[in-house]
Parts: sequence; structure tokens; C-alpha cells
Amino acid sequence: MRTIKTATAIALSASALLYGSNTLADTQVLASIKPLELLVRAVATEDIQTSTLVPPGASPHNYSMTPSKRRELENADIIFWIGPDMETFLTRLLTGSEFGERSVALMSTDGDTHEEEHDDHDDHEDHASHDDHGHDHGDGADPHIWVDPQMAVTMAESIRDALVQLDGTDREALDRNLERFRESIARKEAQIRKQLEPLKGISLFAYHSAFNQFGEHYNLNVEGVLTLNPDLSPGAQHIAEVQNQLRNANHPCLLTEPQFNRQWWHSITEGLDVTFSTWDPLATDIDASAQGYEAFQQSIADAVLQCLPENAEH
Repeated sequence: MRTIKTATAIALSASALLYGSNTLADTQVLASIKPLELLVRAVATEDIQTSTLVPPGASPHNYSMTPSKRRELENADIIFWIGPDMETFLTRLLTGSEFGERSVALMSTDGDTHEEEHDDHDDHEDHASHDDHGHDHGDGADPHIWVDPQMAVTMAESIRDALVQLDGTDREALDRNLERFRESIARKEAQIRKQLEPLKGISLFAYHSAFNQFGEHYNLNVEGVLTLNPDLSPGAQHIAEVQNQLRNANHPCLLTEPQFNRQWWHSITEGLDVTFSTWDPLATDIDASAQGYEAFQQSIADAVLQCLPENAEH
């Protein structure tokens, strides 16, 4: 079982993040993926600078870090990431001696804060071997926790707990921002639930499990995923199973993602009455602002609404 890291554990790990006499204006916060930057911006004060490690159009499942991105890691005062089950290319770096004390994993195995018994293998290798860290969501918890708004609130709380440990931060302002975020997400969640009510009879299929937690949270009918591992094309047996599901589904709609090639999606659905919509789990086009996460949630809802027969694209 995997859980969001507790505030206590965050505080303990973040206590090592106090670096000399840096002022708040100099604080650099690096998020592994854009949705995490949106959560940081929801909590952070305006004078905290934020950026995202994985660039637009890339996937955290198979990203190979460039030297310039390595420098961003080196310049960051604190680094937020989901954890080894998600950004496999960061595992060796962010659990090693060089960056381990500056990184906060927002998802971890119970009892493992990813800080003990670091394997100090070549820290200059910029990504872990996929042989060592396969990204298969068939086993264990789904690491795409940021698409669930309630999990996002929990992550925002952990982000606040880490930021208050930095020298010079304004705890009262961070607390106000967090409370404002909680309230805005509650309103947005209620709004989206109402918007998605007409989807109850629609059969949804996703490219991979990134969509599942959003679908579960809003009680959508997610009948299947095309691939269990986004690094690999699905096998013939799995494709046949999905095609059979699509044939028997009610108004089947396939939710594709811009980070992955969609040519083969069309080939396996050829001759089937399937509609398509594209959603972006990495929030590429969402502004990194205090309201960015709300806009991200709405963008997912808008994509799902394109699955309604009157809106559908074949």
C-alpha cells in the first residue's frame, strides 16, 4: 500500500533544506511535472519562484534528462516529485546523496521515506534503467495521484509543510493560500460533478491508467485502458480484449493523450464505432498560477464532455 507522505515526515526531511542565508526571493522550487508546479503555485507566496523539470510534450514515463535540466536540479532549493513509482528517470538522482536532502516525494511506500540506505551509484547518470525500474501499473497503487482533486489537496498540504521549513517563508501566508485552495477545489469539484452527470451512460476507455483516479473520483464508467505500460505497445491478446470491449460498449469513447503517438489507436479501432477525445494529464497548456490546478481539473472535465454523442468526434 502506498500513501501520501505525512506532514511529520515532510517536516523531518525538509528540515535539511535550510541553506545558509538565502533570502525568500532567491528560493527556487522545482516540480518534476507541471501539475505539481500548479499545486506549488496554489500554496506558495508570489516571491517563491517555480519551474517544471519535464518539458512540454515529454512524458515522465520515458523522459531522458538534458544537461540544462540537470542544472535546474542543481540550482533548486527544494524539489517536489511523485516518487520512484512515477518518475523512474529521477529515482537514482533524488534518492541519492546529491539531491536526496532537497527532494520531497509526495507518494511513498509505508515506512519508506526514500531517504534511508541510499544507493550511491553513479549520480551523474541522468536516468534510471527501465530494466531496473519498469513503469507497469498492473501491480501496486496507481501513481497518477494528481488527477484526483482530494489527493491534490493532501499533496498541497504536504507542500505547505515543506515550504514552511525554508528559511524566511511566511507561514501565515502559506496557511491562507492553502485554505483558499481547499475552498476553491471544493467549489470546483461540486461544479464538475454536476457537469459530468450526463456521462453516466457513456463507456470510457483511456490510453493508460493516468485517467483512472479522475474517473473513479467522479464515478465515471471507465471500462478499460489500451496499454498497461505506456513504454511498450500492448500485446495482441490485450488489443483483442480491448476491441471486444469496445464492440460491446455503450457509446464507447477513447480518451487519448498528446504525449503519446495516436496512430496505432486509430488502427486498432478501425471499423468500430468509437469516438475520440484528447485530455492532457500533464497540464501542458495550463498557466502556472494560483488558479492553475482548478483550470487543470476543468480541462479534464471538458475533454470528457466531448465524449457525449452530441459533442463526439469520430
